[in-house]
Amino acid sequence: MNKTVGKPEPDELYTHPLENIEDVQGFYEAINRQHLTNSLSKERPYTYWTIELYDKQNGIRGGGGLGVLAADTRRVAEQSNVPFVLVTPFYPSEQHQHYVKDGDGFKNYTTHEPVDYVKYGFSFLDTVNIKCNGTIVSLDVIEKALGSTRIVCVTEPGFGELYSGDSGGDHRLYQEVALGFGGYQALKLAGLRPAIMQLNEVATFFAALARLDELTANGMDFYEAVVYTRKHTLYTNHTLVQAAEADFGYDQFERFVFPNLKSLAVKKWLSDKFENGRIRLSAVTIEIAELRSGVSKLHARVANYHDVAGNKVKFKAITNGIDIPTWTAPSIVYYYKKHNILDNFYLPTKNYAEGIEKITAEDIKELKAKGRTELNTVLSKRPDQYGNFVKIPDDAILFNFKRRFVDYKRPWLPFSDPEILKLILKKHNGYYILCGRVHEGDTNMAKKLEKILKLVDKDEFLKERVHYLPDYDEELGRTLSIGSNISINNPIVGLEACGTSWMKDIINLGLLISTHDGGVADCSADSYLSIDGDTEAEEIDSLYARMEEAASAWENDFDLEFLVKKELDNFLPVISGTRMLRDYLDYLF
Repeated sequence: MNKTVGKPEPDELYTHPLENIEDVQGFYEAINRQHLTNSLSKERPYTYWTIELYDKQNGIRGGGGLGVLAADTRRVAEQSNVPFVLVTPFYPSEQHQHYVKDGDGFKNYTTHEPVDYVKYGFSFLDTVNIKCNGTIVSLDVIEKALGSTRIVCVTEPGFGELYSGDSGGDHRLYQEVALGFGGYQALKLAGLRPAIMQLNEVATFFAALARLDELTANGMDFYEAVVYTRKHTLYTNHTLVQAAEADFGYDQFERFVFPNLKSLAVKKWLSDKFENGRIRLSAVTIEIAELRSGVSKLHARVANYHDVAGNKVKFKAITNGIDIPTWTAPSIVYYYKKHNILDNFYLPTKNYAEGIEKITAEDIKELKAKGRTELNTVLSKRPDQYGNFVKIPDDAILFNFKRRFVDYKRPWLPFSDPEILKLILKKHNGYYILCGRVHEGDTNMAKKLEKILKLVDKDEFLKERVHYLPDYDEELGRTLSIGSNISINNPIVGLEACGTSWMKDIINLGLLISTHDGGVADCSADSYLSIDGDTEAEEIDSLYARMEEAASAWENDFDLEFLVKKELDNFLPVISGTRMLRDYLDYLF
């Protein structure tokens, strides 16, 4: 970061590379002295832009991991007393997913519920205007202060739901333009000037474009404005394949984007980025952000993104983390702190490995039993595919698959051979909970889920032991991590950017079965129960072998201790959301 934002001189700055756990305390002492972050203040905060926030406590329900990560990042910033503003839309309605038995199959339908921001403690500031499709649209600006952090939102009654409409359609472009141009005006309305802009995915590109336009329109030389914007913008990519992203047409930009630009130079710069009348936002986001990060070591290494000149773009690896107190059973957090495994910042202590070594199978089972009780309380309110409420016996082994239902995550893989699945569940008094939301427009995934449910429905034993819970949300995700024994994560290798659901299982003393992909691949494949194989058939055989191994471990104290300790010893430094924020600050400053 350059001198214009008040970077301290080298002798003032805590400059250690922060590679070792024992250096963390010095890092936080630097934060508390405001040496590392003296270019951040209440008026000049770290701004974090996201089209999705998953934070039902604050009234905003997202669609998956991107929104959950955004909520966790803000919570960690609040705990660390970092001046931080999260800018996102407030969607005035939200979807809820339902499944009901319908003859020989299952009917999938959604309901839509209105959401009132006043109910969740947001205050109305004023309105800002943007120009879209030949009309002036007024957006309400609302905000909520939470310690050193704030959530600033733009909204209006016709804004629609998260990801409504086609990804390359007019309404989606309108939402993204509203967040970018409207959100940037909202910051000014709130008296805020961003010290840094973190763009989470390309849907937030228009926020940086709004800043570039303001600088240029106010008299800064265009090329100086480009340099300034680039040096103060971080683009965080959460997907692996640029080709999978939607694109927009020039005519759409003429109706939704160009009317909001004051600078002819910026309009010319943007117009030049079109090829054959189309534009991919990733191409221009890469151009407007000098700082770029991927969300795991593997992701940063293999992400296939190119700039307008065709050169492959390099990403800094900053692996996602979770807000440990939000996702971990309080009794387990207390246990970690009591045994000097986690410090007050929810980071591993200097001697965390020694604390892990003292964990016993008796401790693990006692703590997980409390989690099972909490899980059953939640399950008593959440009907399965038959409309029944599930209760998992205290002595049962519970497997779970809980993540967004998309093709590459392969939720159907454990059902490839129903007879083997039945044998494992019978032998170990096992149950299997499957949950995750199917995107409303994903007909292919809806059919695959229907196939799983029909397979289960044909077998009386599987009907008793396998339960699909629709309308997946934070509450289900958290309590399944707390109350399950074994988590299954089997994406196609090379397609998962990071994932954080598996982190929540490990921190809650569960066993992880996974392919070596995403953030899991930050550590070696022998750190967990790895699914191996060069073909899908080999992976299926490996998956069933690992399910048998994991279930057997819960019946053998020595094996259980060994596997849980190995997971924690390797992944605890990776999992911490505080570590993630530390890494971002270290990179930015």
